[in-house]
Amino acid sequence: MAYSHFTLSDIRGKFHVEVELATDVFAAVPPQDLSPFLAETLRENVPLALAISTEKARSECIVAPILIELRKLRRHQISVFSGVEFTVAPEEGLSGVCDFLVSRSPQQLLIEAPIIVVVEAKNDNLKAGLPQCMSTMIAAKLFNEREQNTVQWVYGAVTTGSAWTFLKLAGHTVSVDAHEYSIENPGKILGILLHMVNHA
Repeated sequence: MAYSHFTLSDIRGKFHVEVELATDVFAAVPPQDLSPFLAETLRENVPLALAISTEKARSECIVAPILIELRKLRRHQISVFSGVEFTVAPEEGLSGVCDFLVSRSPQQLLIEAPIIVVVEAKNDNLKAGLPQCMSTMIAAKLFNEREQNTVQWVYGAVTTGSAWTFLKLAGHTVSVDAHEYSIENPGKILGILLHMVNHA
């Protein structure tokens, strides 16, 4: 079983994790000013990615530049992984390839202290991507516990590139932000990601 095969029922039944829809998880997080480079990149890339309309195009043209900007804002003290194998507990089905992982460690050669999981929604369906994101977040939490990493929370994001939904795993509860964030306000998206890194 891979991360993409989980359902919300699996998350609750198999891992005893409660799922709640919350209206104010990240609402108060201030937007982050974009660097001129990212602003210009998104001006050029977003229309192109939406016109191509494939997951790969949105990943390369929208998601990756935002995560690279996040790494620059943290002065390269975090690491970003794309398309990596993240097998934590195969007997529990917690295995597979992650679209993106952000780690609290600057170590770029191997994954240490994962704090943010980013999942690309299939068929432009954010809701359908939630179980995959949640199961990967649970794997990240288990990974951190095994490695004795002092990570308080694991965060997640499901995105189509143009729309983003954010999640927070604390203890045995996943909070899903009821608000959907648009790439038309990239500063808010970047601000939330920065908040996640700063509060993990």
